[in-house]
Amino acid sequence: MTQSSFPWRRTFIIGLGFLGVSIVWPIFNQYIPLFLQAGNPDFNAQLLREGREIPDIVGFALPPYLALFIMTWDNLINVFVQPWVGERSDRTWNRFGRRKGWILLGMPIAALAFIFIPLAQTVLAIAVFILITNFGMALFRSPTVAWLGDLFQAQDRSKANGVINLMGGIGGLLAYFGGGVLFEYVGRSAPFIAGSIFLVVVLLAAVVLVKEPREIVRDTTAAPTGVRANLRVVRANPDKSIVYVLLSILLWFMAFNALETGLSSFAVFTLGMRGGTASIYAGFVNISFILFAIPAGILGTRIGRPRAIRIGLVGLTVLLLLGYFIVQDAMTFLLFLIPTGAFWAAVNVNSLPLVYDYGDEGKIGAYTGLYYLSSQTAAVLGPTLGGLLVSALDSQYRWLFVFSLVFMALAWVVMTRVRARQSQPATGES
Repeated sequence: MTQSSFPWRRTFIIGLGFLGVSIVWPIFNQYIPLFLQAGNPDFNAQLLREGREIPDIVGFALPPYLALFIMTWDNLINVFVQPWVGERSDRTWNRFGRRKGWILLGMPIAALAFIFIPLAQTVLAIAVFILITNFGMALFRSPTVAWLGDLFQAQDRSKANGVINLMGGIGGLLAYFGGGVLFEYVGRSAPFIAGSIFLVVVLLAAVVLVKEPREIVRDTTAAPTGVRANLRVVRANPDKSIVYVLLSILLWFMAFNALETGLSSFAVFTLGMRGGTASIYAGFVNISFILFAIPAGILGTRIGRPRAIRIGLVGLTVLLLLGYFIVQDAMTFLLFLIPTGAFWAAVNVNSLPLVYDYGDEGKIGAYTGLYYLSSQTAAVLGPTLGGLLVSALDSQYRWLFVFSLVFMALAWVVMTRVRARQSQPATGES
């Protein structure tokens, strides 16, 4: 790959992998909390006091702390599986390639289990299908994202990640809007079936169309794999800014995952919106994200990834503060959601390239795994702690705005400890 020509076409093809991954999570986060909590008498009482309709959703009437805790069980698997798989895929080469075999292994497991989630008749059954779905996803998510490090030079990664996240945003948009329509007019299983089919189709397209480089400089010495081994990689890195980068990622994903997981619950159980309508409104975050994904990557390239991320964190903190007070109906909810996607793009698009900047070009898969160690740990802690806060404060989901505000602000404080660094050229060839 030449220095002067950015491979736009190939980048969009690589983005198919992330598009497939991204269509599952919005469906997952929008509807499963509703299934778990619908019928809870506390929510019904709140809605009746405010003159709102009780949602017509069959559920298990769980309290917020338990529902959001169940939503994190899948991420407990990811904390351990994704870092191990990311590092392991660095050392893999077979007739499929380096990363593709992991996609072909995990994809059918995830797609099949995902279909059964809305059919579950007990809390135990839905938890089992959630775990199986996410075990399958964990087998291929790190290898899919590691293509960013394999196929792009360091100075191109923010721009490439902007394109890849744009593709992910399109997947999310299809999930929010298409899923919302299917949920309202076809039935509760329809978004899950459509999402599974879409996942399989686009990932198979990525497997066929992406050409993996056989020769990449990687650390192939025999060494222990998994979480502890990857953490030893951090300790061995002479630039300790990587510690602050990973801690910041933990904090801002705690904030965002808590809000994202509880967003449909806030819309349905606080604002009185219908489940499908809440999903459609949440899709406006993705519209904004799509519009700003590539500009966010360009911004990170021009002013530096740490500075671009700090701008995004300041914007999100201010929005969350305002959102706590002003979001009272569908219109103010929409006014909150649209700029949220723009500021989140500045943070999210530049996150993984920032890890690579302070990591080791010889261990791209390992550092991809460490990125997911931070983000998936956050996906456990954020919703769990946020759910406990909501339950402790009379099951009022509005308190998630305050919870997320605090952790976004903390992430900004930690990011101020990260010093700017000149990106190094990639060692691999594309």
